[in-house]
Amino acid sequence: MHQITTRKMACGGNCLCCQCCCTDEETRTPEELNILGEIHDEEVEILPRKDYESLDYDRCISEPFVEVLEGINNKKAKQFEAVRWVIVFAIGVTVGLLGVFVDFFVRLLTKVKFSIVSDSVEKCGDKGCLFLSLLELLAFNVLFVFIASIFVLIEPVAAGSGIPEIKSYLNGVKIPGIVRLRTFFCKVAGVLFSVAGGLFVGKEGPMIHSGAIVGAGLPQFQSITFKKIKFDFPYFRSDRDKRDFVSAGAAAGVAAAFGAPIGGTLFSLEEGSSFWNQALTWKVLFCSMSATFTLNFFRSGINFNKWGFLQLPGLLNFGEFKCVDGDKNCHLWTAVDLVFFVLMGVVCGLLGALFNCINKSLTKYRIKHIHPKAKFIRVVESLLITLVTSVVIFAASLLLGECRDLSPSSVSNSTAPNREDINSTTRYFFCPNKTYNDMATLFFNPQESAIHQLFHQQGTFSPTTLLVFFLLYFLLACWTYGVSVPSGLFVPCLLCGAAFGRLIANILKVNLGMDIYAGTFALIGAAAFLGGVVRMTISLTVILIESTNEITYGLPIMITLMVAKWTGDFFNHGIYDLHIQLKGVPLLEWETEIEMDKLTASDIMEPNLTYVYPHTRVQSLVSILRTTIYHAFPVVTENRQHDKDFMKGNILISNNIRFKKSSVLSRAGEQQRRCQSMKSYPSSELRNVCDDPSIEVRPVEEGEDLLQQMLERRHAPYPNLCPDQSPSEEWTMEERYRPLTFHGLILRSQLVSLLIRGVCYAENQSSATQPRLSYAELTEDYPRYPDIHDVDLSLLNPRMIVDVTPYMNPCSYTVSPNMRISQVFNLFRTMGLRHLPVVNVMGEIVGIITRHNLTHEYLVAKLRQHSITI
Repeated sequence: MHQITTRKMACGGNCLCCQCCCTDEETRTPEELNILGEIHDEEVEILPRKDYESLDYDRCISEPFVEVLEGINNKKAKQFEAVRWVIVFAIGVTVGLLGVFVDFFVRLLTKVKFSIVSDSVEKCGDKGCLFLSLLELLAFNVLFVFIASIFVLIEPVAAGSGIPEIKSYLNGVKIPGIVRLRTFFCKVAGVLFSVAGGLFVGKEGPMIHSGAIVGAGLPQFQSITFKKIKFDFPYFRSDRDKRDFVSAGAAAGVAAAFGAPIGGTLFSLEEGSSFWNQALTWKVLFCSMSATFTLNFFRSGINFNKWGFLQLPGLLNFGEFKCVDGDKNCHLWTAVDLVFFVLMGVVCGLLGALFNCINKSLTKYRIKHIHPKAKFIRVVESLLITLVTSVVIFAASLLLGECRDLSPSSVSNSTAPNREDINSTTRYFFCPNKTYNDMATLFFNPQESAIHQLFHQQGTFSPTTLLVFFLLYFLLACWTYGVSVPSGLFVPCLLCGAAFGRLIANILKVNLGMDIYAGTFALIGAAAFLGGVVRMTISLTVILIESTNEITYGLPIMITLMVAKWTGDFFNHGIYDLHIQLKGVPLLEWETEIEMDKLTASDIMEPNLTYVYPHTRVQSLVSILRTTIYHAFPVVTENRQHDKDFMKGNILISNNIRFKKSSVLSRAGEQQRRCQSMKSYPSSELRNVCDDPSIEVRPVEEGEDLLQQMLERRHAPYPNLCPDQSPSEEWTMEERYRPLTFHGLILRSQLVSLLIRGVCYAENQSSATQPRLSYAELTEDYPRYPDIHDVDLSLLNPRMIVDVTPYMNPCSYTVSPNMRISQVFNLFRTMGLRHLPVVNVMGEIVGIITRHNLTHEYLVAKLRQHSITI
């Protein structure tokens, strides 16, 4: 858990020796003041925040891990890599089968509901019993949404699309329960009923979340929910491997949802993974391809009874954009249309910013007023939205729908969906023969069918219908996203944008007499509005190109998305980033702002350290673990004036001093060691180098003494304390922050494992008698390590000593206090670090940096504090 500063900074400088001298406190934002710990006003609007843990992506190169590396040869490494590829393939196949399951049951439930309601509407249109039809629609929708809400009550993390949580996870933040098996079941089952329940939500976002859960759980071969599922498979038991598989699973979810394997790979790269390499790219692409092929293969057999005829690449297929045969003047788009596409991008960027602003306000209201109340209140909210949505679409179709002619030539010559598909989805509610109700055609169909109608139905939708449909969908989708049901946002945004684009096409075609292809404008509008809401560029461009199977749309889609993103970014962040901020997740962006380089590592580090010694008593470790919340501790030794005097009286201090001396590396000692090894070589040249009398080689002991003398010359009268002595409130600042030589980092989970397994030695024994743990034993409890409060203290001898040096990471990344923030940020984010010690030129640790210290809010607050100090 990231360390939270406990010092109360007034306005700048050290709190112990500087007074507040600033007068612009009122210009600071509540978030900045909260970070600096300067206010506790309950009236200030600050949403409740959680302290999220980070993932241990960096490998702990401890002695047990090195032993594992030494036991791996090239043959075993290749076998290990082959197993990884098999698991990646299994993830893709599983996600593809999951897509088949979700698609089949959503279609089944939706078909049953609409067939019954449509028959009732057609019969009651003449008999005057439309109220019964409305009751039937309400009964279906309320029942389905109620079931979806129950699944969210079982596992609250299953609510929403899951993309903000998965993005945070891939960024290095551990979201509790986000990749659990119970979350998977609740997500999959809940999205079936939330989509079938008539809410303006999609199943594509939950598919991405479900794919990520498959990627996280399948390689573990065990389950916490179902404890009987536990196979002896000790591999891939680290956050590093788990996050790579989550990246593959999320990409497979995108590939299955849109039939876009390349787009899924780019989505995982652009929106998710912060830590990427070439081998991972190839595995993620292979996983996405496997998911797409599996889904395509089974859907071709289930939907068309033509096994092996791969006609439906994804759950959401836009169909083929093609002019009507024989129309020589028809064109999909021209260079002149680009001007209108850019203008559509600007408008959709503004609309997307408005959408995000409204949804942010609604989400804040839910967090402050609905979530703290009883859980059934969330169900009531979901049912209320369902009632409003059902009544609105029924009333709009009944009162505002227009009857339009449907001639045989009004349907575009597209292979998917074909002419029969479009004609079968037209609704003739309250209209005479050979006419259809355009509003009912959009509302009383599955969302995918409505998208096909807007893309490929050449029959005119009236401008009034398109405008009303857009406004209703905009408002209701904005209200719905964030409610306690599994819900995606891709399809609602595509529908809003398609209606907007089709409206623009009607205006240009009818009012201005321009010869344009309406389906292209509907597609560009869908892309622009979706880009204005989610603010994705590269991955979304490729997803839309793969979904349309039309490479000529690449340029207009890319230009429109970029314009929409730039316009929206001028006002606020994307919808997923906003929800991440509202949850208080410390997400790290790709890079820091240029002005942040005014700060250095020493400006943002936390100097209040809780540390352990190489040899520490059990009593001290238990006290540290039970009174702190930190998840890593620096392993340090003190710089004393007369180490030899202390080595005589206390075995614990003596062991620590010996470890410090043995870890000192001097140039003289290293040269002597190399020369001794070179003398055993047969080469006479190497022997002659070391036999040269002009080279003066000092012994290791002398090198250590020189270093010790150097340390003693800068020695100040710090108290000589035992390693198991706790800090005292009477200490001065010099006593509290005495110099500490840094030797490595050890994790909380490792310390608890050592205590539980009795890894210690008695004071009258040598540290060599301490039991040794293997790497498999250290990672046996992953990912649910035991807590220190679960340890039976009666089984521990408080006077025993623990040698933590074999299990610490002696080669962790460190930075200089003078390193600029951009360098610190790039190192922390690129390497996937959790803790970054700040070490001065003397090898002394002076502070530590965690994810919390690199968040945008914290850096902005520190930058303002730094400017005031200057």
